[in-house]
Amino acid sequence: MGGLVPWQAHFEVWILVLGVLSLGLFFLRIIQPKAVAAGYPKLSIKQKFFFILATVLMWLVSDWPIHEIAETKLYSVHMAQHLMLSMIIPALFLLSVPTWLFKIFFDETKKPWLIIKKLSKPLTAGVIFNAAMLLLHWSWMVQLSADSASVHFGLHVLVFTTGLLMWMPVIGPEKRWHLSSIGKCIYLFAMSLVPTVPSGWLIFAEEVVYRHYDTPDRLWGIDVLADQQAAGVVMKLVGGFFIWAVIVVIFFRWANKEMEKDF
Repeated sequence: MGGLVPWQAHFEVWILVLGVLSLGLFFLRIIQPKAVAAGYPKLSIKQKFFFILATVLMWLVSDWPIHEIAETKLYSVHMAQHLMLSMIIPALFLLSVPTWLFKIFFDETKKPWLIIKKLSKPLTAGVIFNAAMLLLHWSWMVQLSADSASVHFGLHVLVFTTGLLMWMPVIGPEKRWHLSSIGKCIYLFAMSLVPTVPSGWLIFAEEVVYRHYDTPDRLWGIDVLADQQAAGVVMKLVGGFFIWAVIVVIFFRWANKEMEKDF
């Protein structure tokens, strides 16, 4: 792999990851004792685990070699990278944030709280998230991202931010904004439908959709059309599987609670 994808330092990624870890340590060591003294619960082991896992995954998908492969070699890896940044990593970060920490950042009496509350409403969050996903898969946007480092960075921020909004009605730290259990299942089911359009487009296209990835030096000998089809499969099956796994967990937890009420 090293010969095909030369090592490259990404100082901006290292700084970002160290910054996130430093911020997490600051909240753990400095802010949490004050919150506990005020009557709020300590961070659980599970929340700490989710934070560390999210940070590690963010580092892995943004650094060498995945960054180089995703941006210059294989669109299927690019797709997997975006799924991580838009769905899995935002979900893990939200699961790591306690309600009291969220309220430290956003005062209920201030305008930012009202803005986030409005953007986190299921219909709004769902439309924004899916609009961003569709935009990212237009061929001209993929090419623009490849040609401009600033656009590329901005799109990664966009997919991460819209991912946070998408998950807010389901697992956000402000539980008053959550849907009911059945509402969550219906909402997530709707989130799994829209990706069918771009994924089907990639799977069944008979020509190369993204010229940027149509290069003669094929990594591991993977054909450009096979790579394109694999990207569609990753988008539909991997992304869909993750959402459906969450739906199953939510549904069975709800069903167990309903059964307990009957006994």
